[in-house]
Amino acid sequence: MPGLIDSTLREGAQTPGVQFTLAQKIAIAGAVAAVGVEEIEVGTATPLDDDLRPLMGALREMPERPRLSLWCRCRPGDIIHAGRLCPDILSLSLPASERHIRARLGKSRDWVLARLRESVALARDAGIASLSLGLEDASRAEAGFLTELIDAAVALGVERIRLADTVGILTPGGTAELLSKVGRRHGGTAFGFHGHNDFGMASANAVSALEAGAAWADVTVLGLGERAGCARLEEVAALLVLVLGEEKYRLDRLPALCTLVGKASGREIAVNHPVVGRGIFTCESGLHVHGLLADPATYEPFAPELVNSRRTILLGAKSGSRAVAGCLADLGLQVSPDALPGVVRHIRGLAAKMGRPLGNAEIIDLV
Repeated sequence: MPGLIDSTLREGAQTPGVQFTLAQKIAIAGAVAAVGVEEIEVGTATPLDDDLRPLMGALREMPERPRLSLWCRCRPGDIIHAGRLCPDILSLSLPASERHIRARLGKSRDWVLARLRESVALARDAGIASLSLGLEDASRAEAGFLTELIDAAVALGVERIRLADTVGILTPGGTAELLSKVGRRHGGTAFGFHGHNDFGMASANAVSALEAGAAWADVTVLGLGERAGCARLEEVAALLVLVLGEEKYRLDRLPALCTLVGKASGREIAVNHPVVGRGIFTCESGLHVHGLLADPATYEPFAPELVNSRRTILLGAKSGSRAVAGCLADLGLQVSPDALPGVVRHIRGLAAKMGRPLGNAEIIDLV
């Protein structure tokens, strides 16, 4: 079964202007674990991060904790430091595209392959049993070299290959094609996907990768991350459970998790934010209200109670007779069938004049 890797504490913490305290990191990890996410990427393995050692210690005390991983550059000092922290899995990172290998680092493909071999050997010597290899900018890598890198990593016993769409250029179809190609060549290897949201495709691409055979997809709460961010944990987890039938995540815990991360990161959650927005189960349109009153599933993909929310029907400039009659009944107001059309006209007119739906007190006064 596919799983999720939450990278809020690593990739999400790279969001410009975001600086989590140690207490916030511990609280966020606990809330992520409560949702049922299988792995938490705790941070970047570097001696410069003073929080990492106490954070790893605190997270190991979590009951039924998820697997704890660290992201690591292929630098000897960082790998040795990671070994001292004893993560469950270490995610080494190397560039896969010419743009990153030559333009950014001024190196060659041979250098990348040599660094891969050296880093894996050093990690083994440091006592790290489980290794992942993240291939940066894999979506723009030359196909032959990408295959060569994966072949080398698999031969070295790397447990997981994580393909990164570093600048978010893939579509769901392109993501599926990439995962299908590598999966056909290395059927026994676990692949992961790390997608960015530069064109709004990150969550869709993460799901597409899982459907195409990836074992893991990276996510962050609220999609935090560099530039436009990453795949959103709340979106991917909800779709896996409610559409694809993977009944292993506690969706009712998502609103509290997102509120926690929103406050810690200084990000306001939009009222129409998928899954956890406070307004996504609010309806005013007459056509939609008619359907909801007849059968909520006509215009709701899932019941609001599943994400600890509730349905709200507003009376405003777009309301129809059925919505008005239902709301009046809820307020204990009796209106004859002959009078109802006039009440509807008055409600719509007043709401249009005020530029907003009406509150209960205003409806009572009007009636």
